[in-house]
Amino acid sequence: MSRSKNSEQVLILEPNRIEKQYWKDLWHYRELFAILAWRDVAVRYKQTAFGVAWALIRPFLSMVVFTVIFGNLAGLPTDGDAPYAIMVFAAMLPWQFFASALGSVSGSLMNGVGLFSKVYFPRLIAPAASVITCLVDFALSFIILAILMLWYRYWPTWRLLTLPFWLLVVFCFSMGLGLLMATLMIRYRDLGFVVPFFIQIGQYISPVAYSTSIVPAKWQFVYGLNPMVGVIEGFRWAILGKSATVNSWSISLSLLMVVVLIVAGVLRFRAVEKTFVDVI
Repeated sequence: MSRSKNSEQVLILEPNRIEKQYWKDLWHYRELFAILAWRDVAVRYKQTAFGVAWALIRPFLSMVVFTVIFGNLAGLPTDGDAPYAIMVFAAMLPWQFFASALGSVSGSLMNGVGLFSKVYFPRLIAPAASVITCLVDFALSFIILAILMLWYRYWPTWRLLTLPFWLLVVFCFSMGLGLLMATLMIRYRDLGFVVPFFIQIGQYISPVAYSTSIVPAKWQFVYGLNPMVGVIEGFRWAILGKSATVNSWSISLSLLMVVVLIVAGVLRFRAVEKTFVDVI
């Protein structure tokens, strides 16, 4: 960087200036972020027969199936006095958001290669913008939760105010893991088939359709290595109130793993950002 001093040019070298400028560019290109986010939302809903109704139908039908199979037929216990349907849906909210966001972020580089090769902008904008559609789905699905609470006359407590924090946690988890997957998919295209399979298996090894209380004590630590366990427990703690089953150590472990993943994902993304277009 050069500055003028007494009509003379003085060259000042600042460490990490390029990195600082990159993060400033993220703010400067905020309008592009909004345009990309709106494009994804418009494409998502305009090209479907039922439009935004799909954001309500999917989680509702999943909740009904899980409640009938696990709650009624299998007779699995709920958390405290919470209705089984609300317990399941309190877990469906973060899981659906995570699954959708992970798929969107991991495929964002491959889907946006045409734009990347034509104009400069901080590439991190593309995967971040793709998550906005998932946030819209989350907001629409929350309507179902409100209806369920009215139906069962199950009222939330002050803990519901902490829900934005838990939403931020699952956002960071899906972004961190998604960025890692996106950088790997540049060279290993087969991962595009692995991600949906990983999401499908993950739904059953996460406490979406059941309470963590049914997991034997000797397996609780191993089970807690899945970051979504702590995230789902956090959502249930916020939504179910005193009825929620919570292990503080599993939540702490999940938060730690989420921080590690988001940092690792961003660093890995920045490392390949300048060259991935040539590889694709």
